[in-house]
Amino acid sequence: MGLFVWIGFATVAANLQVVKTVELFGLTATLGNILYGSVFFATDVLNEKYGQTEAKKAVWIGFATLLTLTVVMQEALLFHPAPSDISQSSLETIFGFMPRVALGSLAAYIISQMLDVYVYSFIRRIFPSDGALWLRNAGSTMISQLLDTLVFTTIAFLGTYPFHIWIEIFITTYVIKFIVAAIGTPYAYAAKKMVPIDERGK
Repeated sequence: MGLFVWIGFATVAANLQVVKTVELFGLTATLGNILYGSVFFATDVLNEKYGQTEAKKAVWIGFATLLTLTVVMQEALLFHPAPSDISQSSLETIFGFMPRVALGSLAAYIISQMLDVYVYSFIRRIFPSDGALWLRNAGSTMISQLLDTLVFTTIAFLGTYPFHIWIEIFITTYVIKFIVAAIGTPYAYAAKKMVPIDERGK
């Protein structure tokens, strides 16, 4: 249940942070990649411990959460602010740009997450041992994150930034997501060994 909650939270938070660009190692990157990378990690853990059905359920939870936030905040922007209001311009800055970001994120999310679930399951059928967990985690993430990054950055940022900046964002986004996946591998092994309390009969 905690992984389901995290996936919903991280999907929303990452898409709020992604509108901010930062400099990492001399390259332009979008904030939110670390949080977003953790969504793939959580999905892989669910797939490993509870199977493909639960992993796909988590994907749809994240998708529905992001879609709901987008709709609700677009409706909020339609309300005329009071003369004393101080937040409308800030909300417009963040959420006015969000439809394009959300469209790119929703498309990239559902395509790449579903691909991740299927690729992970495919690799597990070929390499089912616990020792190959790193391969399942890295392999599925490497493939799905490449597609995710391409779809998202194209829809959300291509044409908004100069092409060379878009290339930098694409490269750094993919690299950061893959680093997050690599860092998460030991935690995946730890999660594999965890046994829920109700399964221990307590």
